[in-house]
Amino acid sequence: MSDVYIAGIDMIKFGRYPDKTPALLGAEAVLGALDDAGLTIKDVQTVYSGCVFNSMNGQKILQQVGAFGIPVTNLSNACATGATAVRDAWMAIRTGDYDVVLAVGVEQMTGMGMLGGPRASAIPTEGLMGSASMPATFAEAGMEYAAKYGATFENFASVAVKNHHHSTFNPKAMLQKETPLEMVMGAEMIAYPNTKFMCSINVDGAAAAILVSERKAKELGLGRAVRIRASALASDPWQERNPQMPDINSATRLSAQQAYEMSGIDPSDLDLVELHDCFATAELLHYENLQLCGEGEAVRLLEDGETTIGGRIPVNLSGGLLSKGHPIAATGIANLYEVCTHLRGEAGQRQQPSAKIGLAHVVGLGTCSAVHILEKA
Repeated sequence: MSDVYIAGIDMIKFGRYPDKTPALLGAEAVLGALDDAGLTIKDVQTVYSGCVFNSMNGQKILQQVGAFGIPVTNLSNACATGATAVRDAWMAIRTGDYDVVLAVGVEQMTGMGMLGGPRASAIPTEGLMGSASMPATFAEAGMEYAAKYGATFENFASVAVKNHHHSTFNPKAMLQKETPLEMVMGAEMIAYPNTKFMCSINVDGAAAAILVSERKAKELGLGRAVRIRASALASDPWQERNPQMPDINSATRLSAQQAYEMSGIDPSDLDLVELHDCFATAELLHYENLQLCGEGEAVRLLEDGETTIGGRIPVNLSGGLLSKGHPIAATGIANLYEVCTHLRGEAGQRQQPSAKIGLAHVVGLGTCSAVHILEKA
């Protein structure tokens, strides 16, 4: 099987684009990724396109950038949609069927409110009251962790302070603003312990990646290529607690372990991590789910500054979903973009020095997770 490389990758600045269509947003990201790879749409042999709220978006994007009759697969996998598109592209090259594959994720969320809540006419017959919403799910997970290990409201709020600080160095982030601890803790409470500044931002966005075989990568030149050392996808296995409240940790733990085994590296080898901080509570839990520290050590990792810019293993240098924004299907590829930018030494003020190996992670509705481990070629 061929090794797979990212030859080109790009994302648009996340924000609000009410006057554009998802296809136009996706086309902008695709053209950026093609330019980054030094290729044209005519070089692409197949497309995997992710979008949760707009159907057949892959073909609509190709109508903007050039439609030449190539196969297009449209997919939806909640917040893991973009990462799933990359994984499908990775598998298509690994099998030897293709040398150049496009993966794109796009979402237009202007005007949308809270995600993950039940329809007004569909009151859930299972679960705790209100638990069908993502704020409730991740708030409960945070409180469960707090009860077990003693994490405090201030600890969770500190995650948001860190990520908002990181975003001030990222020109493609939606919110580039410092939020002191007092501001975060004093903001509108959404679902304790997550205030408004501890929740990801609904934004419009698109990101795209050009994946190539090893043969094609060598032909193009390996100077800026990034090797995908592992691509893992897992679902939440059944547990007795599931009818009442999903376990947001299990899928990440499974996909992370698979990725480490596939890549042959240890978590201590990582130079940076972009993880799915849909809520501040989620980031602390994922430190342990991704084996960045031992059980019950997430707060120490944060308080010691190890996950902050300049730390041993900085997390969400982009600003994360809390500041960069979370356009559902685009998020997985945007996380890969951030890691690639550091591995290429092109992250500017937020650059992690001498970065060689990074991990990108996403979670879909707490029930599926994708982990990719990338290495500088």
